Amino acid sequence: MSGTEERQGSSSVNKEMSFAERQAERMKRLRSLHTARNEARSHNHQEVVAEETRNKLPPNYEAKRRQAEWLLEDQKKREEAALQGKEYDRVKVLNISAIEAERLERKKKKKNPDQGFSTYEQATVRQYNRLVKNMPAADMEQYEKQKQKYGDAFYGGPNVIIHGMHEDRREAVDKMVDDLEGQIAKRAKYSRRRIHNDDADIDYINERNAKFNKKLERFYGDHTAEIKQNLERGTAI
Repeated sequence: MSGTEERQGSSSVNKEMSFAERQAERMKRLRSLHTARNEARSHNHQEVVAEETRNKLPPNYEAKRRQAEWLLEDQKKREEAALQGKEYDRVKVLNISAIEAERLERKKKKKNPDQGFSTYEQATVRQYNRLVKNMPAADMEQYEKQKQKYGDAFYGGPNVIIHGMHEDRREAVDKMVDDLEGQIAKRAKYSRRRIHNDDADIDYINERNAKFNKKLERFYGDHTAEIKQNLERGTAI
């Protein structure tokens, strides 16, 4: 075989090998694309399922979940402080900045602002929110025991007679009595409406003006007593 024929044969083998390598590379890329497509399809399916699950949840689910997590963490820290013999509320206040404390106080006032008396309904709502906020954490163990004990009667109903089934605990009765006595003591400190004095001078045109004049008298009465007397006698300059 001449040198020319050997070179031609070698060139043919090189071309066949390069074609086989290119074919293998194409197959490798094709398999990679198939794998990526399957992964994307699986990921999309998971996202669709997750989105459908989220759509079935109530609108405030995320806020409720974050609140529940915060309550659990707060309860855990409270128990740790109790084990260490520390007062948790004091430790909690010492670990926050003045700006954060002021923000929490504003948020607290905004949540249940004291706008004075408007209607008896609003006063009842404010008292209800205050009493609910001061309630201790629910005893879930006792809750489950009562649920198992009373069965369908636990939730009541139009055809369920609950009277005589439940026996109040001594601690619960004592707590209710203490709470009622605290309300009575707080109510006794409220300022009662002043009795109208018919002999007092009429220096106002309506009730609002009367209250304003009383405020002026309380803050500036001592400094303006002489001027007022001169005006009444007609000897003011």
